[in-house]
Amino acid sequence: MERIRIDKWLWAARFYRTRSLASEEIVKGRIQVNAQVVKPSREIKVGDTVAMRQSPFIQTVTVLGISSLRGPASVAQQLYAETRDSVRQREHVVQQLRMKSEPATALEHGRPTKRDRRDIEKVWRTR
Repeated sequence: MERIRIDKWLWAARFYRTRSLASEEIVKGRIQVNAQVVKPSREIKVGDTVAMRQSPFIQTVTVLGISSLRGPASVAQQLYAETRDSVRQREHVVQQLRMKSEPATALEHGRPTKRDRRDIEKVWRTR
């Protein structure tokens, strides 16, 4: 059975730009294989489940193929399949983020305009 290091596979599947970035994420504990925290040297095989914590959600994929070469994105997408639960969770998080208001719109008053500053100075001079 063919096996490959998890950091090489994550790089070849285009989840990370470099192997060193993939290794850093693994060392930080953000990558799990079959629900276990792993080291970068851990070998994976077809059928393993890889969970990656990325910003607001956890992406879970099933390994469909092994490649140690980084090819085009169309080839890389054939190396894995995202689970239904992962897709559902990601869509739910995206929907919540869309409904969340933009912090900048909550500001009632921004920086005072030239007219506002003149009015403020008038108030202070009359005191």
